[in-house]
Amino acid sequence: MPVPVPQQRSVPAAATSHGDLTLLVIEDDPAGTTITVPELSAAAGTRVRVRTARNLTEAARLLTDDVDCILLDLALPVTGTGTGPEEEHASARADELAALTHVLRLAPLHAVLALTAQDDTELAAEAVRVGAQDYLFRSELDARVLSRAIRYAVERKRADTAQHQLTESRLRAQENARLERGLLPTPLLDGSGLSFAARYRPGRSRALLGGDFYDVVRTPDGTVHAMIGDVCGHGPDEAALGVELRIAWRALTLAGLCGDDLLATLQQVLEHERQSEEIFATLCTVDIAADGRRAGLYLAGHPAPLLARHGQPARLLPYEDGGPALGLLPRARWPRRQVELGGAWSLMLYTDGLIEGRVGTGGSERLGQDGMAAMVNSRLEQGLAGEELLEAAVAEVRELNGGELTDDVAVLLLGRDPERIRRWGGSAPRSHPASVDRPPSSPPARAAGAQRPPL
Repeated sequence: MPVPVPQQRSVPAAATSHGDLTLLVIEDDPAGTTITVPELSAAAGTRVRVRTARNLTEAARLLTDDVDCILLDLALPVTGTGTGPEEEHASARADELAALTHVLRLAPLHAVLALTAQDDTELAAEAVRVGAQDYLFRSELDARVLSRAIRYAVERKRADTAQHQLTESRLRAQENARLERGLLPTPLLDGSGLSFAARYRPGRSRALLGGDFYDVVRTPDGTVHAMIGDVCGHGPDEAALGVELRIAWRALTLAGLCGDDLLATLQQVLEHERQSEEIFATLCTVDIAADGRRAGLYLAGHPAPLLARHGQPARLLPYEDGGPALGLLPRARWPRRQVELGGAWSLMLYTDGLIEGRVGTGGSERLGQDGMAAMVNSRLEQGLAGEELLEAAVAEVRELNGGELTDDVAVLLLGRDPERIRRWGGSAPRSHPASVDRPPSSPPARAAGAQRPPL
């Protein structure tokens, strides 16, 4: 008959017991086990409760959470196991272990001791290989041996379970890391002549993705479209929504949608995908003309970018004409602002995690956009640019905050350097994905005579 599988809890009984032990003995002749409860209790040094079952059906009924260990007679007859004439080939030894395999299915979290009447070391070793924690020979069984075997089996089962859970946890963490890395964007900038650098740091511990998101693509007409955004909140749901919005933005941009129409469509995506109506997202998008000298700027409740022209300090772009964050107002509109970039420039887009860290004595003030601009300009005076600049900026913000930032941080840097474009024959070197939460690395060596963009 099919044997029902009882509800199993995730913690073995011995982990929560107060010294008492409960042993479930499964054999068709319980009187054959001559050890008495007082003898076993005395040998174990604690009170031992013994339950007996004559078959697997009784065992399923008696197997409760307070059972610490199972003593199974391997000679227990098993019927209805599904072994037919066509399976005989597999099976003198499999038949001998049929009762054990049934018990292991019944009690995957309990310690199991195999008991055999024959002096059959090979069968006993096979029982351990299949899943029993230890084996005992009936002819050698006494209270001292059994009590020690019970203690050993329980501790070994606990260790095996802990190791199994640790291995599963590591595998899940590795899979999550691979998945999250795959969801980070790869910029599509080939042929644009623009440089690209990015820094990404999620606020959640042990995560690679946060609610911040960004992307950069070049469309067939030569226009470079860049975007950075921030979903309110810091959990995995917000990170997933950020990925959805980024992928939607890329698809809509490559399909030819831009500006106000694109933002309105993204708002629809947000409204359908968010977990509650309180969730919103800020967004900044720029579209850079094919000649690299002009750009259009859209702000949806997001901090304005930082622009540095050749030979001039970095300054914030105007932000007075921005529109609301996505998801706040139905039928909202987002005006476009034209920005003159010039011949050589760098443009830094960032999320509010970079400017909301604490500064000053007691951490009573926030860095803010003006403080960030001053910090970036001081780094520019030191000759930093590109990845070096971004890593130094994030490190300084963390230092000013007095510790790790609780918010996600995403920063990307686009630049145009006509001299470099000439060196590369009209195109920039291939761009790479953002660096993600890694320690500062040594800066790449500069080519002789190479000029850096302003940032």
